[in-house]
Amino acid sequence: MPCLQDTRAAVYSWAEIQTQDEEDIREDSFESDLLDLKDAEALEEDNEDLDYTSEEVAALMLEMQNPCDRHRCKRGRVCELGTDSKPVCVCHDSESCSTSEGMDEKVCGTDNRTYDSSCHLFAHKCSLDGTKKGRKLHLDYYGPCKKISECLPNELAQFPLRMRDWLKNVLIQMYEQDRDGTSFLNDKQRHKVKKIFEDEKRLKKGIHNMDLLARDFKKNYRMYIYPIHWQFAQLDIHPVNRYLTHSELSPLRAPLVPMEHCTTPFFKQCDNDGDRKISLEEWGRCFGLLIDDIEPELVF
Repeated sequence: MPCLQDTRAAVYSWAEIQTQDEEDIREDSFESDLLDLKDAEALEEDNEDLDYTSEEVAALMLEMQNPCDRHRCKRGRVCELGTDSKPVCVCHDSESCSTSEGMDEKVCGTDNRTYDSSCHLFAHKCSLDGTKKGRKLHLDYYGPCKKISECLPNELAQFPLRMRDWLKNVLIQMYEQDRDGTSFLNDKQRHKVKKIFEDEKRLKKGIHNMDLLARDFKKNYRMYIYPIHWQFAQLDIHPVNRYLTHSELSPLRAPLVPMEHCTTPFFKQCDNDGDRKISLEEWGRCFGLLIDDIEPELVF
């Protein structure tokens, strides 16, 4: 059975995916700012001849901007100008999604249907807006749909042992790369991980049996508290409200499901009250933290 330690190629996949939308927006904003700057320079040159006031220049600049440049739409939607020239989000035409002949871009939806890409899936979800099918459709995992074997009770009990160790090692790997000049962590995060990295009692990265992982969690319990909070913080982004929705959880679970068949049952059992969201308290307890050690102050 594949294990979390074998998924090195996917170590940063969740981070790349969950920041993809933000990077696209920043890139669009940067290009828009460059155009705005060029337009402003052109207007300033014209202003020398036409003698515009600064207020008139600002008004002209506002008219020249495309309102869609700074209007964000959810995945599966694109911005268009309505009849009143105001930006509105409309469903993305799936025919305009790029199609790859390979299997890398394919994704499996919760409707057990294979889509050519996440673009196709979210465009289809948008077309079902307002329907029960649309509300239930989410990205389940990456790759074409396949039969996921049943998660046995003993396997479900082992899943958080490996997951905790994996989260700790991901943070340590990021810290090591930060020391080489790559910036994955902010100063507060780096300070927390440094203590774990320098602890000589730390269980080193490797493939360990479940008994050893269980003993290490008891022995070095304090070492696991921050990595569990850190992962929650990386996912709680749209919006930041101390709850994880299915969509927010997707960047973590979607790469794991094809390799770890207990992923879905594990996160489902974390939702103790069945509200389809995982609170910070539910998240911490699901990973074995004591209630007094689940602290909102560690979510940053």
